[in-house]
Amino acid sequence: MPHRLHAMNQPIRISYLFVLGLLALVAVLHMTVPLITVLFAFFALNRLSFGRRWVGILLFAILMTGVVSGFYFFTKQAIVAVPKIANDSIPRIIDFAEGQGMELPFTDMKSLRSLLMGKVQAQFAQFAQLAGIGHYVRIVAVETVSILIGLVVAVSLFLTRKLDLGSHPGAEEGNLYSATGQAVIERFATFYQSFATVMGAQLLISIVNTALTSCFLIWNDYPHLLVLIGLTFLLGMLPIIGNLLSNMLIIGVGFTVSHRAAFIALMFLVAIHKLEYFLNSKIIGDRIRNPMWLTLLGLVLGERLMGIPGMILAPVLLHYIKAETSRLKAEQTRTTGL
Repeated sequence: MPHRLHAMNQPIRISYLFVLGLLALVAVLHMTVPLITVLFAFFALNRLSFGRRWVGILLFAILMTGVVSGFYFFTKQAIVAVPKIANDSIPRIIDFAEGQGMELPFTDMKSLRSLLMGKVQAQFAQFAQLAGIGHYVRIVAVETVSILIGLVVAVSLFLTRKLDLGSHPGAEEGNLYSATGQAVIERFATFYQSFATVMGAQLLISIVNTALTSCFLIWNDYPHLLVLIGLTFLLGMLPIIGNLLSNMLIIGVGFTVSHRAAFIALMFLVAIHKLEYFLNSKIIGDRIRNPMWLTLLGLVLGERLMGIPGMILAPVLLHYIKAETSRLKAEQTRTTGL
């Protein structure tokens, strides 16, 4: 099937419009959670199948049981640990800045301390209040149902790879309906390959970063170890911004130990990121090849349109756009001299 911009046939044009419209609906209707669930679950099923579908289903069920149990235990720990980390680290960071005579864009450090501590406490107080009302329960229930639906869809797609759209009986071969359906399937296959490429690389980077960071935290006997390791892995799935957030958290906990511990943590994290530059060039750079400014722009737009799930999808969409447009041959226009 020729992919030329100036000779693109009608089914291919319709398939592009269909995918564009579907992604727009996902953003408008806030359906990014089930979409990401389908993609992640289908990705895991393919990686765990080892050529046998029943093996993939069995290992995926075991994996999901472990993930749900671990997430429940991690959430219980994080709800207690994160407010304590904020309450302990913020005053020490401000005191350190005052002691070093650092010029910060604030005129009253005491009011800043009160403001920061008040905001942190207010946020967690608000979270505690929401936990007991029906609105919060409804949000959790809706998201849980969305995840379950996504899992069911992913398993169904894994078991029945062939998507038969079923053209009208007696239809001619090569009719518009069948051709458009095949083109739509090709679009989604490319989209999934973009997800597998980006998330596979980002997952590997996050695992390496989490393993090295875990060794550092264990060696230096950091408090709140489980929460720090869990957040390092989860935030590591967000390109660029995720590492910055996890680093800020680790350095903040370092301040609760001592100023020296925070400085050592800073030096270690700088060294880790130097290693990640090499890993990014080998693992991600050869596969994605997007400039940092474009990735950051995609992250900002994704967060504005779809929240945190949009930040996860942004690099995938950038890769998908590049994959699709790379198949198209630009129309050559002739220019004549005056």
